[in-house]
Amino acid sequence: MFNTYEEALEWIHGRLVLGMKPGLKRMEWMMAKLGHPERRFKSIHVAGTNGKGSTVTYLRSVLEEAGQVVGTFTSPYITVFNERISVNGEPISNEEILRLANLVYPLVIELESTPLGGPSEFEIVNTMMFLYFGEGHADIVIVEVGLGGLVDSTNVVTPVVSVITTIGLDHMHILGHTLPEIAAQKAGIIKPGVPVVTGKIGKEALTVIQEIAEENDSSLIQLNQDYFISKWKTLPTWGEQFTFEDDFICLRQATISMLGEHQVENAALALEALRVYSHETGLAISHEAMLRGLKKAFWPGRMEKINDEPLIIMDGAHNEPAMRRLVDTLKQDFNQQEIYLIFASLEDKAVVEMLKLLEELPNCHLIVTSFDYPRAASAQSIASHLSGDYQIQEKWQHALVETLNEMDNSGVLVITGSLYFISEVRHYFLDEE
Repeated sequence: MFNTYEEALEWIHGRLVLGMKPGLKRMEWMMAKLGHPERRFKSIHVAGTNGKGSTVTYLRSVLEEAGQVVGTFTSPYITVFNERISVNGEPISNEEILRLANLVYPLVIELESTPLGGPSEFEIVNTMMFLYFGEGHADIVIVEVGLGGLVDSTNVVTPVVSVITTIGLDHMHILGHTLPEIAAQKAGIIKPGVPVVTGKIGKEALTVIQEIAEENDSSLIQLNQDYFISKWKTLPTWGEQFTFEDDFICLRQATISMLGEHQVENAALALEALRVYSHETGLAISHEAMLRGLKKAFWPGRMEKINDEPLIIMDGAHNEPAMRRLVDTLKQDFNQQEIYLIFASLEDKAVVEMLKLLEELPNCHLIVTSFDYPRAASAQSIASHLSGDYQIQEKWQHALVETLNEMDNSGVLVITGSLYFISEVRHYFLDEE
């Protein structure tokens, strides 16, 4: 057992060496031992390749405005470990992490002696989350899938509504090498009779989701078929404005403070999921609450403005689909400005494909770098895939200082790539402040 938060955290992170352990048997065993805490609260379950974090944020923000106490389970964390389990956006305390770890520890020891073997770090954190929210600390819990869906350890939950944001090529060594294979994994969160709302998903992947929804007798609600976005425009002040519409609601001049067309799609997806949730539960959510919630929603490291002059933006575009969205947004909103872009990635990501997209930017000065993480790609290995003009700087701190010295106030600095990289740089900026 643990006496301090630090000891508990060291134990939790120590489970990382066990790697990923797909399958639900260990989670089901632990949930049964704990008397099924995952069945004691209302939830929304969110899967998808990209857009999960932002969608969770829009959902939380609107529900808070509607007077709900909202629990969230998200990963990876950007600032502190505790934020993975949060209530109304506030990470739970160190004392709670310590208490929950001590409650789960004896179970882990017992599970290790069974043929199932010991749980992974993610399974332990999941169990702590289910235990905590099973105690009644929130009116509703928004549960973000860790990886995939079908065999993800969050998938022991039966939500009021399931959400699938986007389907793209990522984590292919685990989820499959084609969009239909990946879609089948993500659609694994669909439960019998539970409605599912989807975001912008291509035909190939959508066909798989439609089949799985049909098998489960789940109603499927789709973007551009059941709910719609119109009158979208980028605001000069920072953010987007659009009209949202389905058969029940017309929400005009909805404003979000996150940049990019994909963020408009995430916000619309959240609104439709909430419309379904309120229909299923009887919770009244006013148009005013929706508009206020959308406007207040903030998700660190997603087109986040860190500084005004010069403009510094951070965006965790950590895979090919996310990088495509970033490049499209930069082309649309900053085509008149010089863009300085600092990029770092994990080794197991689609580095070649991401770099190809970055090379599309006509006015871009590319700086490749690395950061302090076991799976981080070196700047040299990233550079080996480049042919055009670029700079290479192994330490991102040096890259940052050199770039800021080189550019003037009319330029834009974009820091992008791995979410772990974004987290590290963000710490630096916040600590500086």
